Amino acid sequence: MVDKSITNPDFLVVGSGASGAAISWRLGKAGFKVVCLEQGPQIDIESYPHTQKDWEIKAQHEWNNNPNIRSLTEDYPVNDLDSEISPLMFNAVGGSTIHWTAHAPRFHPSDFRVKSLDGVADDWPISYKDLEPYYDLNDEIMGCSGINGDPANPIRKKRPMPPIPLGEDGVLIAKAFDKLGWHWWPSDNYINSTKYNGRDSCNYCGAVHLGCPKGAKASTDITYWPEAKKFGVKLITHCRVTKITTSKEGKASGVNYKDIRNNGKEHHISSKNIILACNGIGTPRLMLNSKSEKHPQGLGNSSGLLGKNLMFHPYTMLVGLLPKNIETYKGPIGNSLMSQEFYETDPKRDFVRGYTFQFNRSSGPITSAIGLASRPVAWGENHHKEFESRFGKAIFLATIIEDLPERHNSVKIDKKLKDSSGIPSPKINYSLSDNSKKMIQHAIQTGTTLLKTAGATEILTTPVSKSAGWHLMGTARMGDDPKNSVTDKWGRCHDIENLFIVDGSLFVTSSGVNPTPTIQALALRTGDYIAKQFRSLKK
Repeated sequence: MVDKSITNPDFLVVGSGASGAAISWRLGKAGFKVVCLEQGPQIDIESYPHTQKDWEIKAQHEWNNNPNIRSLTEDYPVNDLDSEISPLMFNAVGGSTIHWTAHAPRFHPSDFRVKSLDGVADDWPISYKDLEPYYDLNDEIMGCSGINGDPANPIRKKRPMPPIPLGEDGVLIAKAFDKLGWHWWPSDNYINSTKYNGRDSCNYCGAVHLGCPKGAKASTDITYWPEAKKFGVKLITHCRVTKITTSKEGKASGVNYKDIRNNGKEHHISSKNIILACNGIGTPRLMLNSKSEKHPQGLGNSSGLLGKNLMFHPYTMLVGLLPKNIETYKGPIGNSLMSQEFYETDPKRDFVRGYTFQFNRSSGPITSAIGLASRPVAWGENHHKEFESRFGKAIFLATIIEDLPERHNSVKIDKKLKDSSGIPSPKINYSLSDNSKKMIQHAIQTGTTLLKTAGATEILTTPVSKSAGWHLMGTARMGDDPKNSVTDKWGRCHDIENLFIVDGSLFVTSSGVNPTPTIQALALRTGDYIAKQFRSLKK
């Protein structure tokens, strides 16, 4: 028997992560009939690995954030052999917000005007002011810990909670910034510093990147989704969407999907409108796989830009080893403070744009015993001595490099690789630009100076972390000109009027900060627009 509650909805959302949850909530609240299909499961928080003694081992395997390593049934493999960075993602209700560290900075106003200010890339068709009210709304729903007054950013509303405590290691690095006369500020985090909206405060276990059993870290499965369901949104898990179908008139008519739990049985759902929230790799993959006679290059790809301009954010990692154990592994592994001293373009430097320093907590005992990819801890007679030099003594400085769009960095469909349902998988082509390489060298120099000032006696450096492809952006960019973009400023595809995109694919440029709050603000803004434009659907 067909479930009539999911047939022919006003909006069919594909993906339940950061953006899919936000727009489902917004449209459900507005009274529309919304169905969301999610490829992964609903995860019971009791199953999170850090409730178990071997949580660090599980983080390397079945809870790894790389789908090629994790290899769960609901994952799809990615050919990243021709990429300097491996894409990281997670399929489940809540998507990659299950895995993220919940650092929540915003774009600067300048990030939307890179072409006008610096003569590179392109300007966005929207401004910071267009997103500001949606940044604020998302901060309330997700729960933001932070403090006003950062001179590097526009004036903002008071955060719902005070900032995460700096900790002894944070104070140490903050004093180093002060000594050098460089900017720093307590980071905005979607981690509860106090109890908030029925969710507990952080107990500083250090493993929030593997899900938070206390609910202190905001992930959309515990923030947006409970409320969205109250508004009648239907969320269906284990649905692997294979294709977006189109009508004779050229509109999106629905999707085909396979039920992962039922031997891959294929189904079709018709819908008045389709919204894609599959991330900067999953969305172009689905659209390219949905090619037809009318759309031979892929759905919505008349510009030829679908899948092009992939941006990652290269991460440069510096680790300073202190002479004294100050238990640097305690606290959220994300960011207690950040510095945007080198964020904006400086004509005195040999590169445009800039980067953000993010201060991270260090690792648990097993990860410390393994060591960094750039310098693993050697086994043998000196192993314990080297382990002792790192555990509780390592201070991590991550540098998030602004990645400028380049057309040759792309997502394509692999000719051979397929997922467990036989659907062609994506192939990633990505290489660092000369501008990024210059930025990385500058960050290594300044970061080394900072860590030495903080008292580090030895510094370990990873110029580019291959396993840091958390941020997937730019592969279906928004813009006013259909010849130079895939969607308009609302995320509506130029080629197909009832097909919308709300994930990081929309990004025109990447900025030098984590993208999730901006992705969610874009989704809420598009939801607002749709709610106003499509009132007639309810009649």
